[in-house]
Amino acid sequence: MDDSSTGRIRPVIADTPGSRSWSRAFRDLSQGWKQRALWGHLGWQDIKQRYRRSVLGPLWISISMGVIALGLGILYSALFQADIAVLLPHIAVGLLIWNFISGCVLEGSEVFIANEGLIKFLPAPLSLHVYRLVWRQTLFFLHNLVIWVVLMIIFPHPLGWSLLLAIPAFVLLMLNGGWIAILSGILATRFRDIPPIIGSVVQLLFYLTPIVWSVDILSDNPAVAERAQLVELNPIFHFVEILRRPLLGQATEWRYWLVVGVITIVGWTAGLICMRNYRARVAYWV
Repeated sequence: MDDSSTGRIRPVIADTPGSRSWSRAFRDLSQGWKQRALWGHLGWQDIKQRYRRSVLGPLWISISMGVIALGLGILYSALFQADIAVLLPHIAVGLLIWNFISGCVLEGSEVFIANEGLIKFLPAPLSLHVYRLVWRQTLFFLHNLVIWVVLMIIFPHPLGWSLLLAIPAFVLLMLNGGWIAILSGILATRFRDIPPIIGSVVQLLFYLTPIVWSVDILSDNPAVAERAQLVELNPIFHFVEILRRPLLGQATEWRYWLVVGVITIVGWTAGLICMRNYRARVAYWV
C-alpha cells in the first residue's frame, strides 16, 4: 500500500478472524525457534558489532562489570560494616543477574521498534527477534560469569549439589525474558510512551531490589527488620534469589521458586494472548 503523503510503502495487514488464532501464534513461536541458526548468528554479531575495532572486544563486558562490582563491594562493605568476602560476591552475582533481567526488560520494550526494517521487508516470524534478544542477553551473562568464577576462587563458598539448581533457575529467567519481550514489545509498538515508562520503573526497581544491599544485614537491625521483609513483595527479588542462592552455595528457599513459577505461567498466558490478538498488526504499527 502506497502512502502518497510520505512516499513510504506501508504493509498491508489483513486483520481477519483467521489472523487472530492460537495456531498462528504458536506457529510463529515454532518457526522462530527453527530459525535458531539465524538468530543465534545475529545475536553474536550484535555483540561483535558493539565492540568492533576494540582490542579487548567482548572482554570489556566482564571488565566493566568487575570494576563496578568491586567498587560497590568496597563501598557498601564499609557502610554496612560487613565482611567484604561475603558482601562482594553477593553484590557481584546480584549485578550479574540484574543485568540479564534489565536487559531483557529494557531492550524487550523496543525489540520490534528496533527491528522495523527487518519486520517490514523480511518475511520472518516475530518471535525470531525475541529469541535473538534473549540469546544476546544470555551471551552477555555467560561473558560476565567469569567474574563469579574469579570470586569463588578468591572467596571460596561451600558450593554443593545445589549449584545444579542454577541451570533450571537461569532457564526460568530466559523464559520470562521471552514473554516480557513479546508483551512489552507489542504494546510499545502501539504506544510509544511505554519504553521510557519501563525505563523509569526498572531504575526504581534496582534500588528496591537487594542487589547492592542485603536483606540479611537489614534483618539484623531491629529498627528496620520488619520493613526489610517487605522486599518479598518485589517480584524481581524472587528471580534474583533463585539463581543467586545456588551460585553462592546458600540454602534453597522454595517459596522463591513458587513465586517465579506462578509469574512465568501468568506472564506467558498474557504474552500469548497479546501475540494471538495483535501480532498481525505489529508490522503496521512499527
